[in-house]
Amino acid sequence: MENLALIESFSEFKDDKLIDRVTLMTILEDVFRNALKKKFGDDDNFDIIINPDKGDLEIWRNRIVVADDAVENENQEISLSEAQKIEPDFEVGEDVSEEVKLFDLGRRSILALRQNLIAKIQEHDNTNIYKQFKDLEGEIYAAEVHHIRHRAVILLDDEGNELILPKDKQIPSDFFRKGENVRGIIESVELKGNKPNIVMSRTAPAFLEKLFEQEIPEVFDGLISIKNVVRIPGEKAKVAVDSYDDRIDPVGACVGMKGSRIHGIVRELGNENIDVINYTNNLQLYITRSLSPARVTSVKIDEETKRVEVILKPEEVSKAIGRGGHNIRLAGRLTGYEIDVFREGVEEDVELSEFSDEIESWIIQEFSKVGLDTAKSILEQDVNDLVKRTDLEVETIEDVIRILKEEFEE
Repeated sequence: MENLALIESFSEFKDDKLIDRVTLMTILEDVFRNALKKKFGDDDNFDIIINPDKGDLEIWRNRIVVADDAVENENQEISLSEAQKIEPDFEVGEDVSEEVKLFDLGRRSILALRQNLIAKIQEHDNTNIYKQFKDLEGEIYAAEVHHIRHRAVILLDDEGNELILPKDKQIPSDFFRKGENVRGIIESVELKGNKPNIVMSRTAPAFLEKLFEQEIPEVFDGLISIKNVVRIPGEKAKVAVDSYDDRIDPVGACVGMKGSRIHGIVRELGNENIDVINYTNNLQLYITRSLSPARVTSVKIDEETKRVEVILKPEEVSKAIGRGGHNIRLAGRLTGYEIDVFREGVEEDVELSEFSDEIESWIIQEFSKVGLDTAKSILEQDVNDLVKRTDLEVETIEDVIRILKEEFEE
């Protein structure tokens, strides 16, 4: 009866987990051989016959007949008198095959068998899930919010696979409810123990790139290529696009009539401001376009230091820097150059680096990150704006302003 109950569960596993017949038979044999090793110390002399479709299972132990007083290994050898109880005509040196019933293994072994079988099938499932999602790395995937934790959101897909969306991979404005569908990109898949750890991201530049592929047919068809994507998630993004067909305007095709094509992407990313710019091999023009919506007067490139000096009219400077310094930071990441902004026609300005004896270098770097490299560029800003743009304390900024003012008062 126990034999039958255990076998019935085999076909359940096969149907539930969609395991092919050969794999199931391999797993079953492996599980039974482990149980035999624990019971008898060795499994080399056992034959296991399994038919998971019909629910048949037979275990046969093969032993050699030896003289009554010559038995050294009870698992491998059987005494002549014991063998003759099975068949009276057995002689020394012959092989005896004897069926082992499941209940001979003991009730605890049978329970352990079932648990071992479940663990092995779970391990097989996990390996398959790992392979499935490893192939999906870098692709968009949708799943349902199952549980919201402080540091991550746990998602479940239609097949019950668990995905993790960590807090730092969420857009700052993201707000999820249980049961809600969430889209993101499969960023990494790793095996932790025997369980696949699938991490989804909504902040990766690749997510924006894949959204362009989904929403814009020309990108999907390969008529428009995406050269580079940079993002400050939830705030601003810049996408450089190029077309292989001169008749297609890549920026117009991506944005659409009155922004119709890009609206869906902007909504998906929590109203992230997306600048689509035309890619070009002309570096000067590329840098000029990367600073849009600001209009650049002139560009001076230093290839060795990978720095660029950009001259703009005073009214264009704030556009080039952008709110919180986002525009200039993204333009630098897009082009691969550090961009310094200078006002056109402004004389008697002093480079901030010249104050290195009075202002610490890390403070100067903080200002440089947001495009403020000269004394006047800082003095023209409001203290509160400077606090928002940089990671500096109010007292530090006030000290810097005092030092700079003293320079000009002299």
